[in-house]
Amino acid sequence: MNLSNIQRPIKELKKNYVAYSLALPAVIYTFIFGYLTLPYILISFQKFNYKLGIWKSPFVGLDNFKFFFLSDRAWQVTFNTIRLNFLFIVVGTAAALLLAILFTELKGRRFSRIMQSTILFPHFLSWVIISYVVYSFFASNYGLLNQTLDWLGLPQKNWYSEPSYWVPILVTVNVWKEVGISLIIYLAAIAGIDSSLYEASTIDGANRRQQVRFITLPLLMPTVIILSLLALSKIMYGSFDMIYAIIKDNGLLYPTVDIIDTYVFRAMRTIGNPAQAMAVGLYQSIVGFILVFGVNMFVRKVSPDNSLF
Repeated sequence: MNLSNIQRPIKELKKNYVAYSLALPAVIYTFIFGYLTLPYILISFQKFNYKLGIWKSPFVGLDNFKFFFLSDRAWQVTFNTIRLNFLFIVVGTAAALLLAILFTELKGRRFSRIMQSTILFPHFLSWVIISYVVYSFFASNYGLLNQTLDWLGLPQKNWYSEPSYWVPILVTVNVWKEVGISLIIYLAAIAGIDSSLYEASTIDGANRRQQVRFITLPLLMPTVIILSLLALSKIMYGSFDMIYAIIKDNGLLYPTVDIIDTYVFRAMRTIGNPAQAMAVGLYQSIVGFILVFGVNMFVRKVSPDNSLF
């Protein structure tokens, strides 16, 4: 064994021990919950018994998957999950890019910092709190929107009984809550762009709109692609805390907002079978894995320099 291959990582650890120590909690968390739990995938193919454990519980093949795929709502909740997450990614990315470009154009730095902090603040609120904010807007009797409609002389609406309204509502609420994090990342990426590129373009007669189109946006694309690919890996995992906090058990809204996670939660609450929940989780992981690799292969063919791997 070549000693240099062993000494090199040791020297790297000694040199940058502070940076590695900051990453240590994330590494430990990923190791425990991402790798030590992998054997429990076997549960999805078993009739799991807590007394027997994962090694002695009897195998039942694909029976646990039938619970989900043979149900009358399986494909509907799958479609709802993909649709909502796709809209979250597209609208959220577009909003974050637009805000990042607008903030870089602001002259008042103090005002810019205040606005960035204001936009970031909702990210730290729990979905339970936000659900009450949403309810204050859409409540039937005393909601702000219905009071406004009444003041304008228009008929009030029962928002919580109309499924068609809730896809745009949830997308708007999600963007309002989460756009601040993406905004910070894109602002950091813009700050890392070489200022000489803008100076050279100004000499050549480019205006600010042309600089954004031909310099800022192309140089932001690698960051956009990486964040989008990471988001795509979770496209089969719906935001359970958001949906359940806002929609709760309102069956009238299930046709458009019922996702895999809320459907499985309701099923497990009545059935209580962990093997069936694991089967659905494995299905979500496999589809997410295929999507990430498929989109990355497409990006690699179209723009090799911007692919994730």
